[in-house]
Amino acid sequence: MKRVGIFLGIEPTWGGAFQYNQTVLDALAQLPADRYQVIAGVSHPSWEPYLKRYPFKTAPIPLGYWGRIFGQLLHYSFLGTPLWRRLAPLWNPTVRAFLRQRCDLWIFPSQDPWAYLVPVPALATIHDLMHRYERRFPEIGRAKEFSWREWHYGNTCRWCRGVLVDSEIGKAQVIDSYGMDPAKVHVLPFIAPAYLEGGVEPECELPEKFLFYPAQFWPHKNHEGLIRAIALLKGRFPDIKLVLAGAKKRLYPSLVQLVRELELTGQVIFLGYVPDDQMAGIYRRARALVMASFCGPTNIPPLEAMKMGCAAAVSGVYGMPEQTKGAALLFDPSSVESMAAVLGRLWQDDGLCRELGARGIEVSREWTATEFNARVAAIVAEVVGG
Repeated sequence: MKRVGIFLGIEPTWGGAFQYNQTVLDALAQLPADRYQVIAGVSHPSWEPYLKRYPFKTAPIPLGYWGRIFGQLLHYSFLGTPLWRRLAPLWNPTVRAFLRQRCDLWIFPSQDPWAYLVPVPALATIHDLMHRYERRFPEIGRAKEFSWREWHYGNTCRWCRGVLVDSEIGKAQVIDSYGMDPAKVHVLPFIAPAYLEGGVEPECELPEKFLFYPAQFWPHKNHEGLIRAIALLKGRFPDIKLVLAGAKKRLYPSLVQLVRELELTGQVIFLGYVPDDQMAGIYRRARALVMASFCGPTNIPPLEAMKMGCAAAVSGVYGMPEQTKGAALLFDPSSVESMAAVLGRLWQDDGLCRELGARGIEVSREWTATEFNARVAAIVAEVVGG
């Protein structure tokens, strides 16, 4: 029997990353019990209530203060990962906790450095390499951040037995950037989060008709361009409404000021943070989803919209056309006019919205939890067998 570990090193407040961890947990729960024993390595007590529904052995993985400090020192002192991997088992409590489980494979679903800082067979994730392709955005392209990401992803590709990516474009970017063996890069597309099943009605007050964009207020999410597109449409469609969901951080104050300057206070509505269990209700009411991000390769909100039968318009860059498969209108995120043209079509054409919503449901049924789980099982079997 093979022992497969999954490291749960993030907290529920991490949003999409936390949901992805749960999705992988669900897939591992479907592995044949006569062939695999799954061990959940847990670093935070907040996982305890979530793990009760899984038949997994749990193992505490301490992430103490000194473990994090030495990880940073390793990067900035250029001591080298090979030396760390040789010496850390002698003294580092985190590394020793992993090794005690004697797993044939450890899965790291959160882009975690422990995937290569621990000398174990590892299957890691690389969700995106946008620091290389969109370096103009400070949150991913500033010198310190760029250096850290290069060191991190380079080590991931060098030391891990396999890497999970979200799309064929994501696979090509990993191979082109770090020269990883294509046979070790496994495409595992995202699925819509399970919290869309059921849910409660949103507590916030919503317009009768609105466009919806759920995203944190980072520069690369392109809220400014989207708001300016709404300003272009206001003359033709005085009733147009854009609803934005996301914690009121980062660029939020400047975007509120932009809305005032463009006299769009009645058109742009900031909801703030929306709990997961209320998202399905918002999608059911929305006229369409808008995904204006410059970055990818893919994103979760288009999957949510398609599953809920909500029309969508997305940036036509990287893997988003591949992800939506004709179930969304595409626009150039760098062009306010391109966005405005697409959003104007959605706002006035009821038949188009119905058609896109129906097509989205069809696409969402092509790749469900069943297919995701089977793909995870196949990848695990291949990597462990290797």
